Formats: sequence, structure tokens, C-alpha cells
Amino acid sequence: MPEEEAFAVLVALMQEYRLRDMFKPSMAELGVCMYQLEHLVADTHPELHAHFTAQGFHTSMYASSWFLTLFTTALSLPLACRIFDVFLSEGMETIFKVALAMLQLGKEDLLSLDMEGMLKFFQKDLPIKAEADPSVLMNQAYEMKINSKRMKKLEKDYTILKMKEQEEMVELRRLRAENRLLRQRTELLEAESTELADRLVRGQVSRAEEEETAFVVQRELAALRHTHLETSHQLEQAHEELRSLSVLLEENLASKQSSLEEILLKQEALSQKEEMVQCLQEELVRVRLHEAENDATIRDLRSRIQELEQDKKTLRELTPDNSVAHLQEELIAVKLREAEANLSLKELRQKVTELSTAWQKHLQEHRSSHTAQAADSTPKKLMFWENRGHEIQKLEEDLMTTRLREMEALTELKELRLKLMELETQVQVGTNQLRRQDEGGKVLKEELEASLVREKDFFAKLREQQHKYTDLESKMKDETLMAKIRDAEHAQQVAELTQKISILELKNEEMYTEGELRGNLEDSEKVRELQDKIAEIEAEVVRLEAWKKRWTGKGVEPASSWSIENESELDE
Repeated sequence: MPEEEAFAVLVALMQEYRLRDMFKPSMAELGVCMYQLEHLVADTHPELHAHFTAQGFHTSMYASSWFLTLFTTALSLPLACRIFDVFLSEGMETIFKVALAMLQLGKEDLLSLDMEGMLKFFQKDLPIKAEADPSVLMNQAYEMKINSKRMKKLEKDYTILKMKEQEEMVELRRLRAENRLLRQRTELLEAESTELADRLVRGQVSRAEEEETAFVVQRELAALRHTHLETSHQLEQAHEELRSLSVLLEENLASKQSSLEEILLKQEALSQKEEMVQCLQEELVRVRLHEAENDATIRDLRSRIQELEQDKKTLRELTPDNSVAHLQEELIAVKLREAEANLSLKELRQKVTELSTAWQKHLQEHRSSHTAQAADSTPKKLMFWENRGHEIQKLEEDLMTTRLREMEALTELKELRLKLMELETQVQVGTNQLRRQDEGGKVLKEELEASLVREKDFFAKLREQQHKYTDLESKMKDETLMAKIRDAEHAQQVAELTQKISILELKNEEMYTEGELRGNLEDSEKVRELQDKIAEIEAEVVRLEAWKKRWTGKGVEPASSWSIENESELDE
């Protein structure tokens, strides 16, 4: 053919006969043909199909070159040209028929071979059998009948199967990504679990230590409670002594009334009594003012205690229940109470002794005045002095009651101060606990932020690795496609070389038959040169086939090793 017609035939083969789909990157058309041929073999040759499946011998291992090169690499050139002519007239159905006929020829031999033997049989023995009698092969191919509806259904099934496989691949990639993430999470959880286990062990150890300290504190508290009970008992005894003293004072007052009847007889005693009354009145006023001040301070302290108790309740709600801290606080409070009780007891005893001494002095003065001035007494003066004695008695009673109230107010004031100190210590402990909790919260927030930053870095690295993986997959696909194209090119070059060798051999035979070489020695030398070149070309073809077998066994296709000089020599 001329170049234009040959190009037009090539365009028709690529577009109308769909050979271009065979060599696309996905090679979807070749997969459809392999799927259809496999089912046709299962229908026409079930025994052979069962043998192939048992040996793990796939259809693409022997039939891919048949569909890619239309038997030009598997069979000799005349038989391949004959199949090609039928293909141009009838289409791809011819290739299926010839493939089934080829399997029919080698069926008996294939059933007795293993996988390696079948590969060798398809490469060497089966082409020899087919070329031995081409007409038998073609007649068997013509007798094969293929249902077009069945072929279309198989094509649809293959497309559905591929779509499912693609979906499964997408799902598989997603599951792999999730698996990686889950592995990372499990590693993180394992690390956290180890940390938590360490914390748990440390917490148990600290709890044991705290229980020991709590036991010791409880023992100390029991001892302090015992001492507190003793001090309270002593305080009760002191109150009883005060009561007895009050009784004695009343008795003394009664005796004083009897003595005042004698004392009222003297005018000198009147002046003294008036002075004493004035002093008592002044002292009463002073004591009442002091009592009012104490009441005001007591009110302020009670309001302060209520505020502190509210703060204490809020702190208890905010802070966690810590038994050891609570015991330590109670221990501090009990010690403070004990110290305050001892101080108040000492002060009360001192005041009682002062009161008893003052009262004794007062009694001695009254007795001396009564003995010295018993003679000078008149009835009128007695009446006057009786009235004055009643007033003095009332004033003294008021003075004693105010002093007792003052003592009670002082004791209450001390108790309130003690409560105030306890509440201040509890508030301080609560603020310390809140401060520690705030510090722990800050540390946890910082750790959380650091973990989020690490997670972002890991996600970025994961995306980079995924991009690299996709790039490598695309590169591998391109390399496999280029390797297949190179394989087809090498096969085509080998076929061209074999065709040229056959042409040269025909020319040589024609030259021998015509007898042109007998008369001329120069022509004989040219023939020898041609024979040498033919031998070199045959050796090159054998070498190329050996390279092809070796590299196809490794899964890598070599680059074209034919140079422009070899092609020019072959043209010559």
C-alpha cells in the first residue's frame, strides 16, 4: 500500500475496530476481551477451563498478545496475514474464533501439562501445530459460533464488575487510611493508658501515705479532744466557783445590811459612803459603756463570722472533699480552741481572785467603821442610813451583775475571735486549693494545645504521604504502560525483521534459479556478503528474542536496540 492508504487503514483499525482502546492506560478493552474469552472457553471447553483454574493459569497469560498484535507475534506471517484479512472483513469476532480453534488444537496436550509446561507449549509447540495445517485451523475457526447477545452481556457484566472493583478499591483505600489513623490513635491511647497506670500507682502510694498520716492525725485529734474535755470540765468547775462566790457575795450583802444599820449612825461614815456611791456610780457608767462597746464588737464579729461561714460553704462546694486536709484543719482549730480556752480560764481565775480580794477589803473597812462609831446613833439617822444602805446595796448588786456580764461578754468575744481565726484559716486553705486547681487547669490546657498542634502536624504529614503514594502509583502505571508498548514495538520489529529475512531468502532463491550468479564472480561475492548479512540479522533476531524472554520474565521491557544503520543495511 502507499503511505496515505496505509494511514487510512491504521485510522480505521484504531477507531472503527476499537484497537485504540486496547492500548489506553486503563486497557479496558483488553480486559473485556479476556473476560469474554474466559467465559467462551468455559462454555466450549469446560475441561480445559477447569484445568486452567486448577493450575492458576489466567487467560491473560497466553491470550493478551493474540488480541494486542492480532496473532502477528504468535504465528507465522502468511497465516497471520490470512487471519488479518478475515479480521478486516468480519471484525474482532474472528480473533475469538481463532483463539478457540487454537485451544481446540492443543487441548489434549494442555490437559497433561502444568503451568510452566503450558507457557512453553503456547510459545513454541502450539504455533508449530497451527502452522502445520493452516486450513484446518481456519475451518475450525469458521465452525465456531459466537452469540453476539452473549458477548454484549459479558461486556456489561465486566463493566459492572470493574465498577465494583473500583468502588472496592476506593473503599479499601479509605479503610487503609482509617486503619492508619486507628493505629495512631491506639498508640496514643496505649501511651495515655501507661501514663494513667503510672499515675494510678503513684496515687495509690500517696493514698497509703495519706491514710497513715490520717491515722496519726486521728490519734492526735482523739488526744486533743480528751484534753479539750478536761479543759471544758475545768471551765465548768470555774463557773461553779463563780456561782459559789456570787452566793457568798449575797450572804455578805445580807451581813452588810445588818452592819449598815450600825454604820448609818455616824456622819463621818456618810461622807465616806457618798464618796463610795459616787465611785460606784461612775464605775457602773464606765462598765455599762464598756458593755455597750463589747456588744457592738460582738455584733461585728458575728456578722464577720456569718460572712466567713458563707465563704466557707462556697469554698467547700468548689473544692473537692479531701479528708486529710479536713483533718489537718480540724486539728489546727482544736489546738487554737485549747489555747484560747486556757487563756480565758487564766483570765477568769485572775479576775475572780481580784474580785474576792476587793470584796474582803470592803468588808474589813465596813467592820472597822461599825466598831468605831457604834455609840453615836439616833433614830432619824438610822432611817436615813437605812435608805442610803438600800441604795448602796442596789448599786453594788448592779455593779456585780455588770461585771459578771462583762466577764460573759469577754468570754463570748474570745470565742468569736477563735471562730474568726478558724474561718480565716479555712478560707486560706480553700484559696490555696483553688489556686492549685487553677494551676493544674492551666497545665492541662497547655498540654491540650500541644496535642492539637501535634495532631495537625501528623495530619499534614499523612496528606503528604498520601500525595506521594498517588504519585508513585501513577508513575508505576505509566512505566507498566510504556513497558507494554515497548513489548509491542519489539514484537513488531521482530516481525518486520523476519519478513525482511524471508524476502531476502526469496530473492536469493530467485537469483539462484535464474543462474545470474554462475557467470559472474563479483555477483557471487555479493551473494556471499548478502548471506553473511542474513546470518548476522538472524543472530540479531535470536539475541533480541533471548533478551525479550529474559526481560519479560523479570517484568521489565528493554528499549529498542535497533539502530538506524541496521535498518539501512536491511533496506540494502
